[in-house]
Amino acid sequence: MKKIPMRSCVVTLEKCEKKDLIRVVKNKDGEVFIDPTGKANGRGAYLKKDINVIKKCQKNKILDRKLGITIPDSIYEELGGMIK
Repeated sequence: MKKIPMRSCVVTLEKCEKKDLIRVVKNKDGEVFIDPTGKANGRGAYLKKDINVIKKCQKNKILDRKLGITIPDSIYEELGGMIK
């Protein structure tokens, strides 16, 4: 039986299958982007595919703290667009 990769959502802290989460990455150049492959180099943080989770994350600046950088609003807009 194949092992299912599990990751924790940085907002809800619940463990979910990797395919049910969106990965946001900060690379060594300080660029922040959404990683649809889940394999990009850099510091990653996972978010549940839920619009309320995205809104809470933006309001409380959770990704900013996890990745140690200010996350531009465009990233949250892109995340929101991926869920709808």
